[in-house]
Amino acid sequence: MRDSLEIKIFADGADLATILQLAEDPFFKGFTTNPSLMWKAGLTDYAAFAGRLLEHISDRPISFEVFADEPAEMRRQALLISGWGDNVYVKIPVTTTQGVSTSPLVRDLSEAGVKLNVTAVMTLAQVETIAAALADGAPSLVSVFAGRIADAGVDPVPLMRDALEILRVAPSSELLWASPREVLNVVQAEEIGCHVITLTYELLPKLPLLGKDLAEFSLETVRMFHRDAEAAGFRL
Repeated sequence: MRDSLEIKIFADGADLATILQLAEDPFFKGFTTNPSLMWKAGLTDYAAFAGRLLEHISDRPISFEVFADEPAEMRRQALLISGWGDNVYVKIPVTTTQGVSTSPLVRDLSEAGVKLNVTAVMTLAQVETIAAALADGAPSLVSVFAGRIADAGVDPVPLMRDALEILRVAPSSELLWASPREVLNVVQAEEIGCHVITLTYELLPKLPLLGKDLAEFSLETVRMFHRDAEAAGFRL
C-alpha cells in the first residue's frame, strides 16, 4: 500500500548509515535532520556530517538547520548551508528563542533564492505570517508540528487542512506534516492533501502495517500472547 501514497515521505534522523541505506530506496523523497537529532547521535562536526551525506545524495531534498538565535548570524549560517548543494533546504525556526518572529529573515532569504524549511510551526497565525514571507520566493517547506499539536490535546487535522489553504498564497511552498506519532498520521496527511510527511526511524518499521487486514492482525496478536506466555513458562 505504501507505493500507492501520493504524499511524499521524508525520513527524519541523523544516523549517517541509516540515511544512506534509506537513500537507496526511491520511496523516500527527501531527508530532514536537526541539531537535537545530531547531538543525540553523538555528532560534533555539523559540516562534515552534511558533506558526507551530500556526497551520496544529490537528487532529493535534504534539510539542515541553522543553530544561531540572532537574525544576522542566522542569515550568515543560512547562506553558508545553502551553498552546500542545490538540493539543500535551510531550516529556519519560526521564531527566535525569545519568541520573535523570523519572518523578515525568511522573506529576505527566500527572495534571495535560498530554499527554506521553516520549522517548529504550530499555530495558524504563524502559518499566515510565514506564507506571506514566502509568497514570492524560492521553493520552500513549512513544517507544522502536527504531532506536538496532538500532544497538547488538539486535533491537528483541521489545523493542517486550514494551513494548506493559507499556503495557497505561496505557490512554491509545500506543507510538511512534522513530528508524526503513528502510521495513522500518514493516512490523515494523505487524505487532506498534505504535500510531505516526515517519518522517524522509530516509525519506519511500522510502515509495512499500512493497510494490513485487521482480522489477520488480531490473530497474529493472539498468537503472540500465547507464544510469549509459553516462552515465559507461566503456570497457574
